Amino acid sequence: MNDFNTTIINEFRTNNGHVETAGFGKNLVLLHTVGAKSGEPRISPLFGLADDGSWLVIGSFAGSPTTPAWVHNLRAHPDSVAVEAPAVDGIERHDTQVTEITDDDWDEAWAKFTSFTDQFVKYTETAQGRRFPIFRLTPTA
Repeated sequence: MNDFNTTIINEFRTNNGHVETAGFGKNLVLLHTVGAKSGEPRISPLFGLADDGSWLVIGSFAGSPTTPAWVHNLRAHPDSVAVEAPAVDGIERHDTQVTEITDDDWDEAWAKFTSFTDQFVKYTETAQGRRFPIFRLTPTA
């Protein structure tokens, strides 16, 4: 894990899910996955949008033309995913069901991200035509 991610994770946990770094505020989740190739546990801090009892996360990778590793992990091991998210009294961890947003619903989900911040639109300028995968993480319990 890189130093930036470690800093963000520590700030998230220290401040009950609130992260000032990079302006995340209460819109950050910690995604727990299993490495697609390694089988090792991974934690990825991600911008997460609360959406009807679930969270939406997007594989924008800050506009990189490369898909982030956590996307490959989700696709390889969708039954081994958990999320830590801000809650009323701190942070809650939930095992989740993962659903990749399909073509039919992608535009609507994309609009939720772009209406929250135009930064996602800016990311498309450097992504070399890559359409960002979007996932719904729904608590299983």
